[in-house]
Amino acid sequence: MEYRALGRTGLRVSPLCLGTMNFGPRTSEADSFSIMDAALHDGVNFFDTANVYGGGETETIVGRWFAQGGERRQKVVLATKVFAGRDQWPNTSRLSARHIRDACEASLRRLQTDHIDLYQMHHVDRQTPWDEIWQAMDLLVAQGKVIYVGSSNFAGWHITAAIEAARRRGSVGLVSEQSLYNLTARTVELEVLPACQAYGVGVLPWSPLGGGLLGGGLKTATEGRRADERVQARLESRGDQLEGFEKLCAELGHEPAQVALAWLLANPAVTAPIVGPRTSEQFTRCLGALEVSLDDDVLAALDKLFPGPGGAAPEAYAW
Repeated sequence: MEYRALGRTGLRVSPLCLGTMNFGPRTSEADSFSIMDAALHDGVNFFDTANVYGGGETETIVGRWFAQGGERRQKVVLATKVFAGRDQWPNTSRLSARHIRDACEASLRRLQTDHIDLYQMHHVDRQTPWDEIWQAMDLLVAQGKVIYVGSSNFAGWHITAAIEAARRRGSVGLVSEQSLYNLTARTVELEVLPACQAYGVGVLPWSPLGGGLLGGGLKTATEGRRADERVQARLESRGDQLEGFEKLCAELGHEPAQVALAWLLANPAVTAPIVGPRTSEQFTRCLGALEVSLDDDVLAALDKLFPGPGGAAPEAYAW
């Protein structure tokens, strides 16, 4: 396993991040444990979760896995998130200093740990000043409850505003950004990726397989995400693209999911795509992406099949 630096930090993480969103809602605790054990055995040391996954159940499952010992917690770079709440009561969501503090304490209890390695803002909060947000995050860092702070679903200018506000306080600021990014969703190439590269922010693509579209999506699916009506509608609308994609993958001798992940890994802006397996078999297939190397001709063919926005802004739409 060749580990990568998380953004401009000295923290080393695996080039694939284990996403845990299925743990609880779609994957039993026993199977979740098996997937996490397999990940650690294969050198994947980067795990991502969130306080709202499974209504808190997912963090609880991860915490019970840590509690088994065997240096599980020590070996894992643990990432979780704060923003949404589990009810509609005031101050139980968003990024007020109070909610950040309360949500962090609740995540620590569920995860059965004394610190979070990467605490991510799950969405931008346009109602809370950056000084308040960073005051809360800096306090958690000073208390040893959080080591690094990241973001998710931020626009390019949000990343800039957050980091510049942190700099004024003498804080490290954002070290990572989780964004929707895959062959079928390339909008972040306009401004998010350039902003991340300019500031040394690691990019962690979520939904790298497009909700199953890029994982052999033309195959008949009766369970999992590909059985969802919305996914089925997307399959129908992208039928020609996916047919060409799966034909190219067959010619390369690799599974579609592996090629889709390898395409992301070939981008120097990307640190680690987040794979969210429902089964151990799915996780093992995703690991195969680390053995896939795509040459310039293949990258060009993929770009033709799934055109991006034309590069970074403003050249993508202006001179």
